[in-house]
Amino acid sequence: MSISKGFLGTVRLCFLTGLALVTLFPILYAVLSSFKSNMDVLASSSLIPTSFHIQNYTDAWKLGHFDRYIWNSMYMTFFIVVGTVLTSTMGGYVFARGKFRGKDAIFAMLVSTMFISAGTLYLYPQLNMAKAFNIHTSLWGVIIINILSFNITQLYLSRKYIETISPEIDEAAKMDGCSFFRIFWNMMFPLVRPLIATIGLLSFMHAWNDYLLPMVFTIGSPQNVPLIVGVIGLKSQGQTVTSWNLMLAGTSMSIVPMLIVFLCLNRFFVAGLTSGAIKG
Repeated sequence: MSISKGFLGTVRLCFLTGLALVTLFPILYAVLSSFKSNMDVLASSSLIPTSFHIQNYTDAWKLGHFDRYIWNSMYMTFFIVVGTVLTSTMGGYVFARGKFRGKDAIFAMLVSTMFISAGTLYLYPQLNMAKAFNIHTSLWGVIIINILSFNITQLYLSRKYIETISPEIDEAAKMDGCSFFRIFWNMMFPLVRPLIATIGLLSFMHAWNDYLLPMVFTIGSPQNVPLIVGVIGLKSQGQTVTSWNLMLAGTSMSIVPMLIVFLCLNRFFVAGLTSGAIKG
C-alpha cells in the first residue's frame, strides 16, 4: 500500500513538474531572449544567450517611451483595482446580506452571463457611451467602463465569501444603530482581507494585461498609451520595426509588476479563493 502511494506521489510530482515547465517555458524564453541581439533572436535556436545585451532594456526604455507607458499603466491599473474592489465587495455584500424581492433571480441572471462570450461586440456600444460623456480619448473611459462593468466571477466570490461570515455581526451592529452601508464599511470590509487580495489580484492582472479597450480609447492620444499597447506598438515604430529583442525586453518589463504583486498577495489570494469555494 505504501509503495503504491509512493509511486502515485512520484507520478503526480513528475506530471506537475512537467506541466509547470510547459507553462513557464514561454515566460523563460521571453526573458532570456530579451538579452539577445536581434540577429540571435531571429537566427539562433539556443535558449541561453551567447552574450547578454543589457542595452536592449535601455534602448526599449528610450525608443519605446516606456517611462510614460509604465506610468500610464500604473495610473490606469490603480484606479481600476480600487474601484473594482469596492464595487465587487459592495455588490457581494448586497446579494449576501440584502433583503429585497427577486434577489436570487437577479443574481442567477448575472451569473448566467458568465457563459456568454460576446467578445468584441461590447466594444462599439462602450465607445459610443464614452463619446457621449467625452471620455473616449482618455484612460478615464477605460477606467470607468472597467469599474462599472461588474466582473461576475469577482461578484460571485464576494457573495460566497461574505456568506461565510456570521450574520450575528450584522445583528449586533444594527442594535448599535449602524446603517446597512455603515455595517459594510466599518464591520464587514475590514474582515474580508483575503477577498480584497483575491479581487485586487484578479483585477490587477486584467487591467495590466488589457490591450483592446485601451488601444481603441488611446488611438488618438498616444500620450495616454499604457504599457501593453506600447509594447505592441513597437512593431510599427520606425527605429524598432522588427526589433524583436526590444519587444521582448518590453514584454519582460511588463511581466515584473505582475510577479511582484502575485508574490505579495499569493497567501491571501489562495485563502480568498478557498473560503469562497467552501461555501459555494
